[in-house]
Amino acid sequence: MQATTDKIRVLIVDDSAIVRKLLSEILGADPKIEIVGLAANGKIGVQMFENLKPDLVTMDIEMPEMTGLEALSKIRETDKRTPVLMFSSLTQRGAADTLDALGRGATDYVTKPTNEAGGLNAAKEWIRDQVLAKIHALGARTKLFNMASKAPTTPSVTTLASSASKPNALFKVTNRVEIVTIGISTGGPNALMELIPKIPAGFPVPIVIVQHMPASFTKFLADRLNTTSPLNVREAGNDKPVLKAGDVWIAPGGFHMVLEKDGALVRLALNDEAPENSCRPAVDVLFRSVSQIYGKGTLGLVMTGMGYDGLKGSEVIVKNGGQVFTQDEASSVVWGMPGAVTNAGLSSRVLPLKDIAKAIIETVGEQRIGFTYEQRQL
Repeated sequence: MQATTDKIRVLIVDDSAIVRKLLSEILGADPKIEIVGLAANGKIGVQMFENLKPDLVTMDIEMPEMTGLEALSKIRETDKRTPVLMFSSLTQRGAADTLDALGRGATDYVTKPTNEAGGLNAAKEWIRDQVLAKIHALGARTKLFNMASKAPTTPSVTTLASSASKPNALFKVTNRVEIVTIGISTGGPNALMELIPKIPAGFPVPIVIVQHMPASFTKFLADRLNTTSPLNVREAGNDKPVLKAGDVWIAPGGFHMVLEKDGALVRLALNDEAPENSCRPAVDVLFRSVSQIYGKGTLGLVMTGMGYDGLKGSEVIVKNGGQVFTQDEASSVVWGMPGAVTNAGLSSRVLPLKDIAKAIIETVGEQRIGFTYEQRQL
């Protein structure tokens, strides 16, 4: 039976006794978290989930009797909302399993520390750095939803309601858009899987994306998007490709992605300069670079994610005459990055995820004959 508490009630599902012990000790020491259960495999995890009704689940992927993927699917048969945080290995198999899990309804993931990362102390530090922040963000959102659903009247729901998708009257940008650049993090893969396939073939400008993911994961994301999208979606490499209309490029994990002028052409380039906002690739780096070359023709989009990467880059885009859209709070897994840009007054449109493709197509189609949302929607 669910207890009444302000703490985030967490269920840990992992077949490793060491991992369960580490997680329960570190998470349990946090005053905002209560560990309500420890499960040694997916089958037990599903049973405990049904009985305990936690606010959040941490789920290993490879387990005996019932894998994390199978357990996730079972949970999502009856519960679409409770956050499930997958624990993935930094391998190609881990990347594929993670994208599979996200496709089955996982909320987000964290990668396990590698053996060469520095032993027990490093593992503890990893849990504090990588896991606690996500649990706080995702669990707090669950608590807010639960409070809203129990409220006798509807006003409290407005705290998570979709913001009006009308253009912000403070912005009257009418410049022709020459490029779309997207910054996204927590909850991003699923959001991109919904957004990018809606952008039709013949899209008249390139799209460049920073999605915060490990190096081994971004290619899998690009490949999966490419199979579901009418556009050509690829992970950027070191060959400095020329930007072309209708191409979608995703920055590889571990590298910043920037644009470079080459005569009349614009090329993509990578570098391994210092992380910004603890991120590489960083949204701010890409946004600044795009704005420097395309100026008023830049359309930035900041979507779901923790932290504030993209805020400074959005400032540059707006200062140079471009425009920035943001995803709204209700449809974001975490409203950190888009919330920071919106609250800074830099967003000309705050949009639910379902409306973003339409808004992009309409905005890019302005001043272009024969490219309208009505003609191009799928």
